[in-house]
Amino acid sequence: MTSTQTLSVRPFEVSIPQADLDDLQHRLEITRFATPAPGDDWKYGTPVGYLRDMVEYWRTSFDWRAQEERMNRFPQFHTEVDGQTVHFIHVRSAVENATPIVLTHTYPGSFVDFLDVIGPLTDPEAHGGRAEDAFHVVVPTLPGFGFSTPLSEGKWTMARVARTWDALMRGLGYDSYAAHGSDGGAMVSRELAILNPPGFLGAHVLQLFSFPSGDPAEFERMTPDDYAALEFAGWFQTVNGYALMNAARPQTIAAALSDSPVGQLAYNELFENFGNGTSLVSRDQVLTQVTLYWLTNTSATVVRYHFAERSSAPVVNNGPIGVTVFADDFRSMRPFAERDNTDIVSWTERPRGGHFAAMEVPDDLVEEIRAFYAGRRS
Repeated sequence: MTSTQTLSVRPFEVSIPQADLDDLQHRLEITRFATPAPGDDWKYGTPVGYLRDMVEYWRTSFDWRAQEERMNRFPQFHTEVDGQTVHFIHVRSAVENATPIVLTHTYPGSFVDFLDVIGPLTDPEAHGGRAEDAFHVVVPTLPGFGFSTPLSEGKWTMARVARTWDALMRGLGYDSYAAHGSDGGAMVSRELAILNPPGFLGAHVLQLFSFPSGDPAEFERMTPDDYAALEFAGWFQTVNGYALMNAARPQTIAAALSDSPVGQLAYNELFENFGNGTSLVSRDQVLTQVTLYWLTNTSATVVRYHFAERSSAPVVNNGPIGVTVFADDFRSMRPFAERDNTDIVSWTERPRGGHFAAMEVPDDLVEEIRAFYAGRRS
């Protein structure tokens, strides 16, 4: 079911009170660091040496106001959908018949993930593309994250977010649109493909989270690359304690994260460790995301998605979807992905970039989005 209800939209600008920044500065100055583990490397989790260096930079050099100004270069808004306040960026291309697209961010990311791709998508001729490559871009913030607060009542799953995004896009006047996402955003985009509302042009994602069911026959089509991807997934299970904690005891960890900015930084280790030392995310990018989480005090609602999704039943997707696999990201395994998604339109691989491709290699991601939708526009 789709909604064509007109939305009441009001402008929004990021403007954090100076008192909140002063409080953050004070907390950083009085940080009590943990005792380092043997070797002080990533084997045991976020190293103390890494935290000391990052906190020193955060305290003395990181410029939140510059990041705030960067966010405010793009028109931002608030609206209400399904009883939920939704924050979003909306940039229309000068190309009138551009393709509308909704971009959904990662965890532990935010709408900031996509700031470097908005220009190339909306104004392709200024960024090595053609007018026909143009998109009208909508970047919403997941409910409970950042400025999409407070979280409304009821269980928020990725499927509910997908229905909310469909209502948002139609409320903005788009009866046909595309979708892209990574991580949690990939899950929301896949849910949009499952929903497959009228006019939906397909989902482009960076991961299809499909795993062995236990049937030995599923391994008959496995290639060496698939086995390497399975090995990587096994390695990741040894470092994703945050996901287990979020799914089991979200309010417990939220208490710690809400009281310690350095705890929030340590807990967001995914920015650094996902590719096992290959991350291209800069420290300013990491600190912008962590500071946003801290200043909006959204730890309790952000981590709740893992708790909500743990009881979600798997659903086969029959809607159109395409995947781009970046070299140092989770590598989707095609035999399992094709079992769970019956209409995989494209499957491409990139030799560089990781889990946060929109921040790490934005130009490559733009090329992939353009290519996927080149033949799918209505």
